[in-house]
Amino acid sequence: MAGKRNPEQPSVPRTAYFDAEGNRTEDPARAVRGEIHEQDADGRRTRRTWFFLEEVEIKWLPVSESAFLLWVLLGLLLTWVLIGLVFGLI
Repeated sequence: MAGKRNPEQPSVPRTAYFDAEGNRTEDPARAVRGEIHEQDADGRRTRRTWFFLEEVEIKWLPVSESAFLLWVLLGLLLTWVLIGLVFGLI
């Protein structure tokens, strides 16, 4: 059956990583795209997976994403404390 893995034969993954300039790299931390090929013990390809990473700037956000998330965390914490004070739990 196509697409089914045989549990008796473990797959052997091969990876190809590419950096932002399109050059092949061995460092997964520098990779922005790549392919993972899984092969069975006989060398036949059983699965091929692509990945692509892209950093997107949010236009409507006037601060960095990390600063925004810290403000969201602070808001949730203050809401939690306020609810605790209202219900007499704190």
